[in-house]
Amino acid sequence: MHTQRTKYVFVTGGVVSSIGKGLAAASLGALMEARGLRVTHIKLDPYINVDPGTMSPYQHGEVYVTDDGAEADLDLGHYERFTSARMTRANNFTTGRIYDAVISKERRGEYLGATVQVIPHITDEIKARVREVAAGVDVAIVEIGGTVGDIESLPFLEAVRQLRTENGPQNTVSVHVTLVPWIGAAGELKTKPTQHSVKELLGLGIQPEILICRVDRELPVDLKRKIAHFTNVGVEAVIAATDVSCIYELPIKLHKEGLDQQLVERLNIWSRQPDLSNWKRTVERMREPQKGTVSVALIGKYVHLRDAYKSLHESLVHGGLANDLSVQLHYVDSEELQRVDDMEKVLGEYDAILVPGGFGDRGLEGKIKAIRYAREHNVPFFGICLGMQMAVVEFARHVCGLDGAGTVEADPQTKHPLIHLMPGQRGIQDKGATMRLGAYPCQLAEGSLAARVYGTTLISERHRHRFEVNNEYRETLEKNGLRLSGLSPDQLLVEMVELPNHRYFIGCQFHPEFKSKPHAPHPLFTHFIHAAQEYSRVRPRKEGSTHASLN
Repeated sequence: MHTQRTKYVFVTGGVVSSIGKGLAAASLGALMEARGLRVTHIKLDPYINVDPGTMSPYQHGEVYVTDDGAEADLDLGHYERFTSARMTRANNFTTGRIYDAVISKERRGEYLGATVQVIPHITDEIKARVREVAAGVDVAIVEIGGTVGDIESLPFLEAVRQLRTENGPQNTVSVHVTLVPWIGAAGELKTKPTQHSVKELLGLGIQPEILICRVDRELPVDLKRKIAHFTNVGVEAVIAATDVSCIYELPIKLHKEGLDQQLVERLNIWSRQPDLSNWKRTVERMREPQKGTVSVALIGKYVHLRDAYKSLHESLVHGGLANDLSVQLHYVDSEELQRVDDMEKVLGEYDAILVPGGFGDRGLEGKIKAIRYAREHNVPFFGICLGMQMAVVEFARHVCGLDGAGTVEADPQTKHPLIHLMPGQRGIQDKGATMRLGAYPCQLAEGSLAARVYGTTLISERHRHRFEVNNEYRETLEKNGLRLSGLSPDQLLVEMVELPNHRYFIGCQFHPEFKSKPHAPHPLFTHFIHAAQEYSRVRPRKEGSTHASLN
């Protein structure tokens, strides 16, 4: 049985999706931690997929991976970046996982012949999982995905209603994130969407105590009073969440609005005043970097949906923070790059080139062209997962002379299968949660660039892949100058590669972006951005560059 000491904050959203519930919940966690409290986060996703692992990035954005190998919602990345809480597969569950568990119990006869229903069986399963994760912390922040009114959300919201009743008013708070849009034609902010959203929540038996109102400008006091009047909350509990120049400013903004004070008072928690010095330093360094700007080209195929590279985006920001630099990121479509003849014209104005992970054959040749350009022109390069694999393919083709080298993911009949299925992946039919997932150790070669970057020779990083470097080609690759600088402890899997005679050329099979934080940047991104800065000093610049800054 969980201890009654755990307090619960339930975060819901209304009016529209992508309103910022995840960042709001992460900021709540940051503020509670800044007051010396232990927190955890839970994300309840209403969709019926068991997890987002098989969903398109265009549908869902990035799939975040935890240490224990869960493929999870990208909001778990926000939670880990904003707090010290370590996420596991238990911290994110979907309608699909809940129904799967209940049906399995029914098949085993655990319900003793009862008719299995949403109430109590589905809601009991949700409550039991929430309580299990919440045990042992001071505050559990539970975010319900989607928007109030979605039919898929109803069992989760009913479970929240029951938890609030069972735990008592001093142990739970409902925080509702809603939109107060500016209507240009009328020249004013409109509160009616918020009123209707709260009314919908009230109809489900949940009275929100705190409203976080997303606005693109200041929210006047008279509008706060109007919202409070129509939603049964105190005016002091109407919190304006105005747009911020960087997401790490959000905890500071919400603190100024009194959000954390509202929470500790309503939850009857004694705590110190928050120490937000780290957040303030981070925001100051992002606003006024002392060492200038570097430009990075990200060669990907999901460039029209930035959420597909969310953790990567933030990790580059962190790398800039560590070097006191502003990072300008330009997304380059790898499919379009396949049709480009003059690579210098497209890539010549960047200080570094990064090729991220991905799946399938679309855009692979464009990535290979970009890697070749980086290798031959001594431009700092960083390849992650598929990016590392394509660096190996490019090296095999153009240095080792292996014409037709490729990956069996794109061409099962490739002449030289430099990248092939891992032995444990052969014969697998189900796609969900069957990849090599989660944290695995890696042994780095003494004296390698990788070992210098990490400052150690034994590391642990998170993985998400089915394919690996074919060991039959390792001798050929090394003989021609590619250093296999990171291997699994049993020496069977290539985890990192590098070019010793290059300015900075490194690739990794794992995903370091999942472990980078604003106050603890990942060393691979720190050194990559430093290499970009060094190169920027010698690279001739072109006039009229219009890259979008990450800061």
